[in-house]
Amino acid sequence: MGNRAMVVVVAAGALALSACASKKEAAPAGTVSQTSSVVDIPSGKKAESTTTVTATVESVDLSKRLVTLKGPDGQLVTVHADERVKNLPQVRKGDQVAVTYYESIAYELLKPGEGKPGVASSGDVVTAAPGQKPAAAGAQVTTVTATISAIDKQTQHVTLRGPDGNTVAVKVKDPTRLDKVKVGDLVQITYTEAVAVSVEPAAKK
Repeated sequence: MGNRAMVVVVAAGALALSACASKKEAAPAGTVSQTSSVVDIPSGKKAESTTTVTATVESVDLSKRLVTLKGPDGQLVTVHADERVKNLPQVRKGDQVAVTYYESIAYELLKPGEGKPGVASSGDVVTAAPGQKPAAAGAQVTTVTATISAIDKQTQHVTLRGPDGNTVAVKVKDPTRLDKVKVGDLVQITYTEAVAVSVEPAAKK
């Protein structure tokens, strides 16, 4: 988990060290927490997970816009804060950077006439207002509508054909759901990925 945690820190830092600053008290630096769940949705399921990592600011080079962070495993990672980060001078050694990474994938069987094969994607980034501690949130949502081209109940696999003609075989965890689908049905798959970063002041000694 340590390596992935550091990857999350790097990715979020590269995102701008910047989304929706949390008003909650930051977790102790160097911690990692994760939650995951699978929930039923109409005609399908949704699996989601949230990972939160906290790191400590070790140094800030304003001239080069470089911030060095100490991650949960004690390793140092230096990230570049691009020009979108207007509040970088407010970051101090000892500040805590809280990074939350959210990921979900949902699939839903469409009724006849509800959709057609295709891909849609949208995203946005929100940054903190001038004068506040750097904070930002970025989200990307991609929806793919694919056609069921083959069903193998023996191996519990469904083959999906995307809008570009490519195919992929997916194993179905609940084999009883195979009785509810047929070749030619449309499946809508929505993948959501979001990263939120906030900088909290160093604790007063």
